[in-house]
Amino acid sequence: MSYTLEQLSADCHAAMVEDNGPAGREKIRGFVSKACLDDDFIATYLGPDNQEERKILYQDPDFGFCILAHVYIGAKASTPHDHGDYWAIYSQVEGETEMTQWKCIEKPADGNPGKVEKVKSYVMKRGDAYVYNEGDLHSPRREATTKLIRVEGRNLLGTKRDKYEVAA
Repeated sequence: MSYTLEQLSADCHAAMVEDNGPAGREKIRGFVSKACLDDDFIATYLGPDNQEERKILYQDPDFGFCILAHVYIGAKASTPHDHGDYWAIYSQVEGETEMTQWKCIEKPADGNPGKVEKVKSYVMKRGDAYVYNEGDLHSPRREATTKLIRVEGRNLLGTKRDKYEVAA
């Protein structure tokens, strides 16, 4: 039986009711991974007709978290960043994403970017899902077209984020 958006959103909501902190997010991570492995779910929300880089599929009315579908055409990379006061879960549907996690060694100040050093990198493949809690610095890099499901603690569009650069 297929996993539906209605089931995914209900499961995520129930996880937040039980624990709206890191433990609940870990449960959501498992649900999102399950969705990424469901061929019918993917065909419905990330099929060939969806070419949108950012598409909100669901926004929870009580907790405010959003479930999004992302289609990145071609290579794309991001600089080290966090999600401000919010969290995010990245889950791979198609293609591969190299994710790097960073440690802040100098906070941004006076309009200057903060400095980071690399902690580790790993390649995300279909079904892989990772939680990035508030303040967790990370940067994705893709060499080719990729598709993702991402859950944001809030709709992060327009959220101010500090700038970081890799320390020399």
